[in-house]
Amino acid sequence: MDFVTSPVIVAANTTSRGTRGPTLVLLASTVLWGLLWWPLKGFAAAGLSGPVLSLLTYGAVGVCGIGFLWHQRSAWRPQTALLLLLMAVGGWANSAFVQALVLGDVVRVMLLFYLAPVWSVLGGRLFLGEAISRRRAFAVALALVGLWFVIGGSAAWARPLGTADWLALTAGLAFAGNNLISRAAQAIPMLSKTVAVFFGCGLVSAASALLTGAAVPVISVPIALGLVGYAFVWLVLATVTWQYGVTHLESSRAGVILTVELLVSVVSAVLLGDESLQPREWAGGVLIAVAALIEATDPNESAHKEISV
Repeated sequence: MDFVTSPVIVAANTTSRGTRGPTLVLLASTVLWGLLWWPLKGFAAAGLSGPVLSLLTYGAVGVCGIGFLWHQRSAWRPQTALLLLLMAVGGWANSAFVQALVLGDVVRVMLLFYLAPVWSVLGGRLFLGEAISRRRAFAVALALVGLWFVIGGSAAWARPLGTADWLALTAGLAFAGNNLISRAAQAIPMLSKTVAVFFGCGLVSAASALLTGAAVPVISVPIALGLVGYAFVWLVLATVTWQYGVTHLESSRAGVILTVELLVSVVSAVLLGDESLQPREWAGGVLIAVAALIEATDPNESAHKEISV
């Protein structure tokens, strides 16, 4: 979803036992994110546009969390540049993702968004010096093959990319960047990272609403209560668990585990929405699940390298 200055020592000698907890937390987070489209479609049906939705939810949480961010300023001040970068990149990732889900087809949006594992693996190698083992490369390849099957193969590109497609594509790229920044910013408390992403999303959403002329419709009491619950329960829980996972796992490992979100989205879109899946698409979902399982159960997690960012 969310995307230098002082020296940062990345945690060393992480064992498979040490990553088990963060892996399970991140898997739980993927379920929450995978079902994200469901309430968004409901709010959109009530007349709320993507920018307005993310402004009223992410933005509201971000504003309420400013006090926590200020309280922890002594911890993140040495990495202020990273915090601002996290705010901008993470803000775009979440705002664009919300708009893409509101405007587009759930499965197609998720495919384009989930090129993120590719960016995570490459970015982890280029910027954090993380090794790409044969097992990890195989898991990524398997996940991408699964994604290709889920979307329908070459037929997926029969029509040109629309607004929702570009939003999903850039959101995935920004989400991978957010993972890299979050992992590099080890000195910044997790709470500060979370608030920064929410506040950044609110700023990006406000700018988008102004540029597109999106209006805020009259909001009924049930919709208002739904927005509050969605923002302060669903999104907060999903974001905190996600931040914890990507902070304590290699970005490439986290990127592959996060592909489970696509599987949750596809299955829920069939069960709760109007979309349907062919056998080929079900096969793709199985490949994605297997890829995530391979990565999540890797017994030979390599030790992190000491780097300066």
